[in-house]
Amino acid sequence: MSSSQIRSLISNWIREADELLDKGDVVQASEKYYKAAEEAIKLMVKELNLKEILEKVKKSGRWSSALLFEGAKAISPEMYSIWVDAWYLHIYGFHEMRIGYEEAKKMSQKVHEILNIITK
Repeated sequence: MSSSQIRSLISNWIREADELLDKGDVVQASEKYYKAAEEAIKLMVKELNLKEILEKVKKSGRWSSALLFEGAKAISPEMYSIWVDAWYLHIYGFHEMRIGYEEAKKMSQKVHEILNIITK
């Protein structure tokens, strides 16, 4: 899949997450925001050719949570901050179903910043 196709998917996931959140579906919205952030990290690591991380991914055969955190930190402090919020949505919004609309809405605003990063 091309970088432009991945960027389009990321934008679509964020839009879909916004629509789900507006309908009150915090659980599914949280997962879409997380997926957008996850794919943005993978895309940026590849585009920035962060060889150390890419080698670790190749060696393990997959992207682990630890590698996603490492990748986000290597991209920029801003991306790391976004990733932390997306991770929180994933764990407490999707898996644990412990956050409400207001908290998800607040955290989703940070995830929207991905769109600025992937279009630089």
